[in-house]
Amino acid sequence: MKGKFSHSPLYKGILIVLGWISVILGVLGIFLPVLPTTPFLLLAAACFVRSSPKFYNWLVSHPKLGGYILHYLNGEGIPKRAKWVTIIMIWLSIGFSAWFVVPIVWVKFLLLGIACAVSFYIFRQPTLDIDTPN
Repeated sequence: MKGKFSHSPLYKGILIVLGWISVILGVLGIFLPVLPTTPFLLLAAACFVRSSPKFYNWLVSHPKLGGYILHYLNGEGIPKRAKWVTIIMIWLSIGFSAWFVVPIVWVKFLLLGIACAVSFYIFRQPTLDIDTPN
């Protein structure tokens, strides 16, 4: 991802902040059953790989958090619980938005289409039969 913004300090700063917010939400997801861990940690890794090699290396080598990311990056898959919680949360949040928030019909269908596409992608990923990352 080498564009005109990739070297901007503002761009990198935004990615670092978004990465740390994702790490915090991912850690909370370990303890809260309705909050997914793996997607937030993958988002954090994606932000850090584009903004801070130091934070990316810390995250993927972390003894507790790194397993969530490395299983996915190595093509081993996503833990079964993380997969189901992610899909349920996608449908709850997009379903709520489509039903109660968005008044425009075509936007409702767009949201539902996005939910279908993301769910399909997640279902197609290999499933790890473990509940913990390591």
